[in-house]
Amino acid sequence: MGKFFGNLHLVLVTGLVLAIVVMLKYGASAPVDANSILRWLHIFFGIVWIGLLYYLNFVQVPTMPAIPAEQKGAITGHIAPKVFFFFRYGALLTVLTGLSIAFINGYGHQALTFSGEGNVDLIGLGMWLALIMAFNVWFIIWPAQKKILGIVEATAEEKAAAAPRALYASRTNTLLSLPMLYAMVSANLG
Repeated sequence: MGKFFGNLHLVLVTGLVLAIVVMLKYGASAPVDANSILRWLHIFFGIVWIGLLYYLNFVQVPTMPAIPAEQKGAITGHIAPKVFFFFRYGALLTVLTGLSIAFINGYGHQALTFSGEGNVDLIGLGMWLALIMAFNVWFIIWPAQKKILGIVEATAEEKAAAAPRALYASRTNTLLSLPMLYAMVSANLG
């Protein structure tokens, strides 16, 4: 049992196999097609992205000042780079699967231009908020974090300037995540 749960890749593959079994078993009442697979992946990647956003804002960032200096290297050198890898690719894959769903279902352009009505405009709002958040992840937070974590060379002044930039963009994403999640969940576009 310990070997199984100690191997993340084995657990993920087993979870995928189990999901396929569920899909096959309930395919008659919940058809498996490109749309349903994309929705499933969209939710999975969204959980990864927003889960890590909340972990960073609710746990890691507020806890860092209390961590003794000699222990911070474990976080900045090992944990944070891994967190930011999954954070930024979770953002990218959430956006790509979300846009794919919208365009496959024929409402992508209407949603992005707010030329639909009601639920289409609501999903459009969620899409724009997610795009802003993904932009923040890739073009503000990640470049700043590369300096802060020492992944790229930066002076002490550059690191000091990068920290509030990363924090403000991350807190902006936390703020935007609440209306974005509401818009995504409430639009109900079949």
